[in-house]
Amino acid sequence: MDQNKKTILKSFSPVKILIPVLLGLAGTAWLFIKDDKVGELKGIVEANIWWLAAALVVLVIRDLGYMYRIRSLTDKFLTWRNSLDVIMLWEFASAVTPSVVGGTTVATIILNKEGIPLGKSLAYVMLTAVLDNMFFIVAAPIALLLTQGEVFPTFNLDPSDISKLKSAFYISYGLIAVYTFLMIYALFIKPRAFKWLLLKVTSIGFLRKWRVNAFQHGNEIMWASEQLKGKNFNYWARAIISTIFVWSARYFLLNCLIAAFTDVTLGEHALIISRNLIFWIVMLIAITPGGAGIVEMAFPSFFGLFLGRFSNIVVVLYRLITYYPYLIVGSLFLPRWIAKVFGRQAKEQEEIASELRR
Repeated sequence: MDQNKKTILKSFSPVKILIPVLLGLAGTAWLFIKDDKVGELKGIVEANIWWLAAALVVLVIRDLGYMYRIRSLTDKFLTWRNSLDVIMLWEFASAVTPSVVGGTTVATIILNKEGIPLGKSLAYVMLTAVLDNMFFIVAAPIALLLTQGEVFPTFNLDPSDISKLKSAFYISYGLIAVYTFLMIYALFIKPRAFKWLLLKVTSIGFLRKWRVNAFQHGNEIMWASEQLKGKNFNYWARAIISTIFVWSARYFLLNCLIAAFTDVTLGEHALIISRNLIFWIVMLIAITPGGAGIVEMAFPSFFGLFLGRFSNIVVVLYRLITYYPYLIVGSLFLPRWIAKVFGRQAKEQEEIASELRR
């Protein structure tokens, strides 16, 4: 079996899909059982249907934005239909892997199997990671400045918990910043020097076992860097604007859900978006697939101030809309996509073998 096919199937195994589902359900159950709040679920009938509909519209718009971005980054090599496959499977991969890992390896294989050369596939995946992280790096200080410290939650938290939360944020932000600027240096400034650094570091005794991986990763960086040379202003403008668009939509979806249950002022909308940004950065170091379980338990502390008794209902809706659908849709897309790309590969190999026999 093709090694890439093995990687895809291993990454999307039933067990890996089941784990985040169970963790998410356990986290949700804990929210309602710990204080005997099962009856709160009845509050869903009080929701404003128009704001709930707006949340679904924002979700669709966000995914269209992701499709536009990957199609734009590939210089329209991908059709809109292929872009849909790529984004749904990419989101699927992200949902079944820890947030700190993400679905980058699988995403590279997905793009490669859509007919994009490996070097370009690596470049596009690395570039999306850099763009996403740069959004966090730039937006987080702006959120801190505009909210003057209110961005960190205090609702139902002890002072020690608030201190731990702030530490988690600054650690996560620092790791993202270091990783991103290293990637920028490697991709756009000195890819060969970065490869040399990797090999130098892994020449140290206890790190030698990673030397082969460092050599391979260094080569990948050089391939990716080569593919991104010479891109014009319009290319980078589309990449940056679409990144801002998709993340803004991703955050505003939660505003819609909160507004469905309570009146929200313009200032509170801005604070919710700012807190959501901090929430996401903290969740990036979550060790569970898709942050399952951790998101459900941390959510009330961040947004309970706005929601009161509706807090647990909204976190359930939030995960139902933004997380579980990708597990379902990805499971539906995967078999058809595997049949398409690997079936095409087998057909091409048969045609080559037939030509050689003539």
